[in-house]
Amino acid sequence: MTSTLRDAIDLSGKVAVVTGAASGLGKAFALALADAGASLVLGGRRRDRLEETNEEVQALGRASLAVPTDVSDPAACEELATAAFSHFGRIDILVNAAGIATVVPALHEEPSEFRRVLETNLMGSYWMAKACATHMLPGSSIINIGSVLGQTSVSLPMAAYSSSKAALLGLTRDLAQQWGGRRGIRVNILVPGFFATEMTDGLERERLDHINETRVPLRRLGELSECASAVVFLASDAASFVNGASFVIDGGLLTS
Repeated sequence: MTSTLRDAIDLSGKVAVVTGAASGLGKAFALALADAGASLVLGGRRRDRLEETNEEVQALGRASLAVPTDVSDPAACEELATAAFSHFGRIDILVNAAGIATVVPALHEEPSEFRRVLETNLMGSYWMAKACATHMLPGSSIINIGSVLGQTSVSLPMAAYSSSKAALLGLTRDLAQQWGGRRGIRVNILVPGFFATEMTDGLERERLDHINETRVPLRRLGELSECASAVVFLASDAASFVNGASFVIDGGLLTS
């Protein structure tokens, strides 16, 4: 019997690991995946906020597990993946949403600040991908979370963040090639523009408004649900032939 699109999007019976799930886009991704039927394993540094997400997932009727995790630590990434597999017996989806940023002029940024961003955004995604891939079966999906700042500049002093997100594009392509054929694991990258999150709350409102008015054809910030729906698609069987792709959701910013 030919499956319908609704069947292909359904994530019932699948287990998703989401890092950065304590807030922002990571939390939105976790709730959207749960809404689509997946069980969740939630990783994040802030235990109290992570538990809030865990409670919201369970309120949707999904099984979930919260594991406080700092993805810049390879051992912690292994522990998160092991906890997920031990608890649920499988890992079908990984969303690498953990991320931090600094807004500092390059001449004033400390080496430790620059390293901390790369260790979380880039290396953390790599450690998590390696840790989860050992437990994944063919048909599984890894989704890295990039940024338009990995492909363009909007006059914000964010060298560390932009570097980390540009590097994620290369990491995604390489893992997609390595694991797509050998393991049947699809690896893609979601490339968001500017969304209403804690990260954008830290930017000057006047500068953010200027970006929306001059660079974004839709003239606004994105809604979390508009980004989360793309994660559900990439995680699902509806995207079974999508591998190594950059999925841009930016209101048209990269066209300007």
